[in-house]
Formats: sequence, structure tokens, C-alpha cells
Amino acid sequence: MARRLRSLLLSGFFLLSACQTTPPEPLAPLAVRPVGEAWRSVALAEDRDRFARLDLAWSEALGNARLRGFRNRVAALGPLLAPDAALPRAAIPPGPYRCRLIRFAPPARGPAFAAHRPFFCYVGVEEALLSFTKQDGSERPGGYLWDDSDTRLIFLGAFAIGNEPAPPAYGEIANRNLAGIVERIGPFRYRLVIPWPRGGATLDVLELVPVVQESD
Repeated sequence: MARRLRSLLLSGFFLLSACQTTPPEPLAPLAVRPVGEAWRSVALAEDRDRFARLDLAWSEALGNARLRGFRNRVAALGPLLAPDAALPRAAIPPGPYRCRLIRFAPPARGPAFAAHRPFFCYVGVEEALLSFTKQDGSERPGGYLWDDSDTRLIFLGAFAIGNEPAPPAYGEIANRNLAGIVERIGPFRYRLVIPWPRGGATLDVLELVPVVQESD
């Protein structure tokens, strides 16, 4: 299973390399493993609680950002930062994506609104599940996407740091776990929303847009 997933992820890396000037660092194999038949049998209680309080995370994140002078920047991003923007048919197609992170933090933890530089990520296929990996950078999330409803998928994973070859398995290291929700917010436009991620932020929102492959 690991060998098949490694092959899929490496194929995504080569596709990305053809579309950029500077290729990302070589992609490491993904260590996260799916367990059980549904995400509820896999998700930790604390992450199920995060999902239950997603509306509160949105409210606190956007309210604090607007209060601290970022109202126009939030509005400019449209459905990406609209809590009720999820559309039907959330299943995200496999392939390479250009991603960018919007992070909201409370006053004591960092900027109320921070838009980070774009990076590359990849959605692969492993038997009945989709996988998600960040291709490069100092923190590289990796995990699986689980069916939940027509308007969302559940992401359960963890992240590798520094020179680690792969992220730990979800649930293996408490402060590495990540849990979020994938939604479709427009034609060929998706987001991964992570409420109360590790590190003290209130909300992380990753925009995912497919990389267009140029024909010869």
C-alpha cells in the first residue's frame, strides 16, 4: 500500500516540476495510514469537538480580523472566507494544486490576518481514499480525505517538519495532528478549513486551485 501511494505522490511531483521555474524539494513518502471504515472511527475526540465548533472558529477569526483593520482584505477574498460558501459535489479531483494559506490568530498569538505565499500540494488516490500532501516547505502536512457529505470531505493527517522524510501517522504525535474540512467554493476552486490548528491560531484556510497542465 505504501509503495503504491509513494508512486502516486511522486507522479504528482513530476507533474508539478513541469509547471514551475524552481521545482520543490523531492517529495517524501506519506506515513499516514487510513484505519477503519469511516472518519468518525478514526478522528480523535478533540478533533471531533473542533468540527462541532467550526462555526465558532469562523466567527472568532473573522470578527477579530475585521476589528483589527482587515475588513477589506477579508471581503476581497470572497467565497474563500465566507463560512457558508460550500457548494455541492465537494469531491476534489486528484492531481497537482497551487495552494495558499490564510491564517487567523487571536491577539496574543499573532497577526489577526496573514496571507502566506502560494505553494504546491497534491491530491492522490489510495484505494478508496484520497490523500493530500504539501509538496515543500518547513512544515508539510499529509493525510487522507474521508467522505462525509455532498458538501464536504474530512481531512485527518499530520505534518512533517524540517528534514523529516514523512509526517507521522495521524494520532501518533499529539502536537502534529491536523483535522479539517474540504469544501468546493466555486468552479475548480476548493478550500481546506482547519479550526484551531496546533500553534495557537484560531483558523487556517487553505485555498486549492488545480494546476493547469500546458499541452505540447
